[in-house]
Amino acid sequence: MSSNVQQLVSSVLGAERAVWLFNAMEVEARLLGSSDNVTRAELAQAMNMALFSDLLKRVPEGAQYVDEAIRIGRKINFDHGALRTVVANPVYGNMGALPVGHLAFDRILKPLGFVIGGLYPLPRLKMTGHVYTHSELPADIAQFFVSELHVDQFSPAFQQAVANVVGNSRDPLMADSKALLGKLSEQKALTMAEALKLLPNIVECFARQHGEVTRADYDVLLKESAEMAWISTEGNAYNHVTDRVSDVFELTKEQKALGRSIKEAVEVSANGRVRQTAFKAAQVERRMVDADGRVATYTVPGSFYEFISRDKYLDEVSGEWKLDLTFDSSNATGIFKMTDAAKVA
Repeated sequence: MSSNVQQLVSSVLGAERAVWLFNAMEVEARLLGSSDNVTRAELAQAMNMALFSDLLKRVPEGAQYVDEAIRIGRKINFDHGALRTVVANPVYGNMGALPVGHLAFDRILKPLGFVIGGLYPLPRLKMTGHVYTHSELPADIAQFFVSELHVDQFSPAFQQAVANVVGNSRDPLMADSKALLGKLSEQKALTMAEALKLLPNIVECFARQHGEVTRADYDVLLKESAEMAWISTEGNAYNHVTDRVSDVFELTKEQKALGRSIKEAVEVSANGRVRQTAFKAAQVERRMVDADGRVATYTVPGSFYEFISRDKYLDEVSGEWKLDLTFDSSNATGIFKMTDAAKVA
């Protein structure tokens, strides 16, 4: 009998894709149970696997890397996924029906068992990162790095362009799903039927919730923030997924030798225990509205695939050796540059 997680992933991606993902990814043994009830940890794992799959469809170089890992028997250890949100200035306009910033995802992640594990100011980007870590299996269920762009720190022209883009955002989270998330918060589990109903809707929330951007607004945004320009075309889709590997320096050499677009320099945290690099962002085609009202297609930066190595440290309180699951603001700022767009074709 398939595990609860495999049944859930199959329900949104199909049985063949679910089998492929289980061949590709490490899944903690405690998440492979089968019963009439689905725990919040199992639902979180299923959601993460569906989101991982979605990113691979948009990032060909990441998909090639994962295919190759399967061929040589290397399992993907999904460390974290990252997405970007906006805190609009209400003076210029709000976010439509969508909650502002990280709150749009806080209402989903906390019922699934995630807690805020850290805040990371990113002053050069005028953003803040909110890290969500799973309370039951912090090292085994991928974390979330949910960043917020602080629109009120930019020029009036920029703030108006943001309002034009996100001011009529829809809220994809349905009333039935909100009720199920409330039940999950209280009982920490749902029936399989309830979980099957909830999963596709919460996966749907990790996408763009606003309409097509105008080329004029995109240009205003890109001039001050490559990150907001990215949000205008990609919304709240996964910006990147991250594979936890044993030695990111060796992996960098390996991927360079294969001719892949790996970042030149590895980002190293201030404590030296967290090291990150990434492939450059995939180039994707997105529609924008020109000045004459016609819709045209442009090539812009999409999402990307990242790598991380984490060391263990001695926890002075517990006396135990633990995996360092923290992030580093400087590392994050360097990695965010993978989606910069000097010009748009």
